[in-house]
Amino acid sequence: MPGPWRNNMTSYLVGIMDEFNNPETEEIAFVKPTQVGGTECLHNMLGYIVGQDPAPTMVVYPTDTLAKSVSENRMQPMFKASPQLSKKFHEFESSVQELQFDDMYLSLVGSNSPTGLASKPIKYLFMDETDKYPGASKKEADPVSLARERTKTFHNRKIFLTSTPTLKSGHIWKALENSDVVKHYKVPCPHCGKYIELKFSQLKWPDGENMSYADRAELAFYCCQECGSVINDSHKNQMLRFGKWEIVERHTKYARKVAFWINTLYSPFVRFSEIAKEFLKSKDDPESLQNFVNSWLAEPWEDTKLKTNADLVLERQTELPEFVVPQWAKLLTGGVDVQENCLYWIIRAWGDFITSQNIAHGQCFDFGEIENIMNLEYEKEDGTKFVVDLCLIDSGNNADEVYDFCANNSDWALPCKGSSNPMLSNFKLSKVNKTDSKAYGMNLVLVDGGKYKDMIAGRMRKKNGKGSWMVYQGCDRAYAEQVTAEHKVNVKSSNGTVRQTWVLKTSHADNHFLDTEVYGMAAADILGVRSMHLKNEQTEPPNQQQQVQQAAESSEEQWINNNERWV
Repeated sequence: MPGPWRNNMTSYLVGIMDEFNNPETEEIAFVKPTQVGGTECLHNMLGYIVGQDPAPTMVVYPTDTLAKSVSENRMQPMFKASPQLSKKFHEFESSVQELQFDDMYLSLVGSNSPTGLASKPIKYLFMDETDKYPGASKKEADPVSLARERTKTFHNRKIFLTSTPTLKSGHIWKALENSDVVKHYKVPCPHCGKYIELKFSQLKWPDGENMSYADRAELAFYCCQECGSVINDSHKNQMLRFGKWEIVERHTKYARKVAFWINTLYSPFVRFSEIAKEFLKSKDDPESLQNFVNSWLAEPWEDTKLKTNADLVLERQTELPEFVVPQWAKLLTGGVDVQENCLYWIIRAWGDFITSQNIAHGQCFDFGEIENIMNLEYEKEDGTKFVVDLCLIDSGNNADEVYDFCANNSDWALPCKGSSNPMLSNFKLSKVNKTDSKAYGMNLVLVDGGKYKDMIAGRMRKKNGKGSWMVYQGCDRAYAEQVTAEHKVNVKSSNGTVRQTWVLKTSHADNHFLDTEVYGMAAADILGVRSMHLKNEQTEPPNQQQQVQQAAESSEEQWINNNERWV
C-alpha cells in the first residue's frame, strides 16, 4: 500500500512499536505469521532511531543476499522518501550493507557471515526471520548468540527479534519461552463487546459432502467464543482498531523481555475464507500442514503421529514395585548417559516378543556407584536371581574415562556412541581405536537413536502385556517427563529436503533418561532379544512311522552289538 504509514491499518503493531520506547524493556520478540507487517514494524523502529536517537545499529537477515536486496529495494527508498530522514542520510558515503547517517551507522548483515556479526559494538540490534538462521557450528556459536554479544557494552541496549516459528527449539519460540511477559492481541466482539482472542478453532465452515473445498471455504465465518455470534470479514477492521494487547503470561514482576504473538486471523489483508481454504488444502499432507501451522497459525510444528507424554508413561505402570524382576523376564540390560557432573542410569527387564519393563532408574555421581548398581542381584517374586547381562555406557562425553571403565568391566559393560547420521541397521559394532587407551580394540557400539526412539514410542502406546514397554509401580513423573522430552517433526535441510527427526519439545528440557532407555534397548538387541521367543519352540514329537524306524534301528544296533563276531 503506497503512501505514508497509517497506524489504523495494522493497529496491532502500535503496541509493539510503543514497547520499543519503554526504557525498562530490553528485548522484544514478535512471533507472527507471514505478511502481517513484522518487517515494516522493524523499519519504523529504524526510522525512529535515525530521526530521534542515533546510535550504532545492526539488522541481521538470514543471508547476505537478502540483506543486500532489502537495503536496495526497501530500506534506502524509505530513507529517501521521508523528508526528515533524507536530510540525515549520507547516500554517497554509504555502501549497500553499511548505511551512514548523522551521528550513526546502520549495518545490514547476513546470519551466514560470522565476521559481519562479530565486528562492531551495537546499541540497537534487530533480527529478522530468526528461525531461518543457520545453527551453531563447531567453530562458531549460533548467529543469535553472536549478534547479542555485540550489545554487551551498552546498558540501554534494545534487541528486537521477529520471525515465523518453525519448531519449539527454534530461535523465536525460545525467545518467547524465555521472556518475562507474553502478550496476545484481543479484540472486541462486534455483538457482545467482550474482548476475545481470535483462535483458529473458532473458524467454522459447512461440512457439506457434495461441496468442494473452495465452496466450503467461501462460507467460512468466525464464531465468537463468548456469545456464539457470527463475525465476518466486514467486522475485522473495526475490531482491530479497538483491540489491545493483554498479558497472558507473566514470569517476573519486572519485565525486561516482552514477547508478542498473533496469528493470520488478525491480518486485515487475509479473509477468513482464505484461511479455511488453505487448511482444507493442507490437512492431508504433513509438509503442507506444517507450513500452515507455522506460516498461518504462527505456532511451532509438532508431528502427532509419534507424540508421547508423561501421562502415557505413567499409564504403563505394572503391579510390581521397583527392583522386582517380572516373572516373564529372561535378561536384564542397562543404559548409562554420561553428563559433565553426573550419570543417569536405567535397568530394564526383557522377555519374549521384546516385552520389557523398567525395574529401576536413577542418578549418581561417579562410576563406582554405577559398578555397584550394575553388579547387584535383582530377584523375581519366586526368588530367582538376575544380574545385568549387558550395559551400554555413552562415550560421547568424557570418552577416556568411559573407555577405561568399560575395559575394567568388560564382562558386562560396552562403550557406545550415538550415530550423527541415520544407519541402515539399528546398531553397528565398531572398535575403539585409541592406541593409548585400555579399551583399544574393544567393541564400540554405534547406535541409531532415532530408530530406537521410534520403537520406544510405538511400544509405549501398546497396552501392558506382550510386546509392551512398561515401567514399575510408583514410577516418578520426572523420569516420565524426560523419557517423553522429544517428539518427531519434519525438519527441512539446507538443500530443501525434508526428513523426520527427533528433537526436544522445548529448548530447556532434559532427555537423559530417554537416552539411557535407547542404550538399554540397543543392549537387548545385541543380546538377541528379537529372536529370544524362538528358543521356546520345542522340536515336534516324532510321528508313528519315525517311531517304528527308530525302533528298528535300535533293534538292529542291539543285534550287531550282541553278535560282533558274526562275520
